[in-house]
Amino acid sequence: MPVLRIDRITLREIRLRLREPFRISSGECVDRRILLLELHDGDGTTAWSECVAPEEPNYSPETIDTAWLAITRWVAPRLLGQTLGAPWDVHPLLERDFRGHWMAKAAVEMGAWGLAAEQRGVPLAALLAAAPGVTRAPRERVDVGISLGIQPDPEALVRRAREAIAAGYRKVKVKIQPGADVAHLRAVREALGPDAPLMADANNAYSLDDPAHVAALEALDDLALTMIEQPLAWDDLVRHAELQRRLRTPLCLDESITSAERARDMITLGSGRVVNVKPGRVGGYAESLAIHDLCAAHGVPVWCGGMLESGVGRAYNVALASLPNFTRPGDVSPSRRYWERDVVTPEWTMQDGRVRVPLDRTGIGVAVDRDRIDDLTVRRELLRA
Repeated sequence: MPVLRIDRITLREIRLRLREPFRISSGECVDRRILLLELHDGDGTTAWSECVAPEEPNYSPETIDTAWLAITRWVAPRLLGQTLGAPWDVHPLLERDFRGHWMAKAAVEMGAWGLAAEQRGVPLAALLAAAPGVTRAPRERVDVGISLGIQPDPEALVRRAREAIAAGYRKVKVKIQPGADVAHLRAVREALGPDAPLMADANNAYSLDDPAHVAALEALDDLALTMIEQPLAWDDLVRHAELQRRLRTPLCLDESITSAERARDMITLGSGRVVNVKPGRVGGYAESLAIHDLCAAHGVPVWCGGMLESGVGRAYNVALASLPNFTRPGDVSPSRRYWERDVVTPEWTMQDGRVRVPLDRTGIGVAVDRDRIDDLTVRRELLRA
């Protein structure tokens, strides 16, 4: 079995324009600044990974610029030149006396998994399934959901939701905020019928201290949603538990879950009944596996969320979403959902509401279009052991 040793890491920032603006309660994204990493071992094997940190600190405290600094100053120096036995050895090395910076850590940690998969000649999903822990087996296809940004009126949202169902998406997630919530979702429910798989995502936009917010959340409880995602503060567990006791609809926690310990607290407190696992948010694959296994043991379903990734980051999400407790459709939409042209070949596609897991290809399962990335690169930095 080859040892895992990273000798060089190349950081690149690229700019990709979304096919259409994407709006959530905390802001709108038109152009995506994306941090890509290329990891090299000493024998010429390479692997690409992606840092999902956004441009502004409106989802978490991290941004692409803080992640760039953290990777160059603290994360990469801990790994460059180190000889490790397996990719799951990376996580404890990055966690020791090093708080936060989960997205920066995840970019390097997940890249190490991609590099190890290339070295061993196995698909990334198969390597994930074989990691120490409970028995896991990757699926060949994963169910796909779509995330619809906040729309200007209920009619516009109904049109977009109809299109999504017609295209075959197996879950329609609707971004909401106070004033663009109950009427919007009620219109969609009435238009699409009682069985349409609808959910709401608030991105922390509500407070139990505001009676109007509470009334809106209670009204959503009558719309037969599959879940309401992260309605309250991004770091809260206690008030989510209070809200969950009042609602029949399962709460799904996203931003609040940054580790398996936080997931255990959620289960203990009853703060939610579903978890959105974003590997970038929790520091990478090792912690994602721990959350997956913990939730499986407690009967809590999980799904894989998205962060407007390029095809590189999507490859890592698809591999993760193939594991058995990812029982809800994830935000692993095809490339064309977001980009006129992706940075990987083949681009990610969807058939019958599912994305195929590339179990017949080694590594992340797609090739990186170097010429396109070179054209899109606005800065780069080479780190050596």
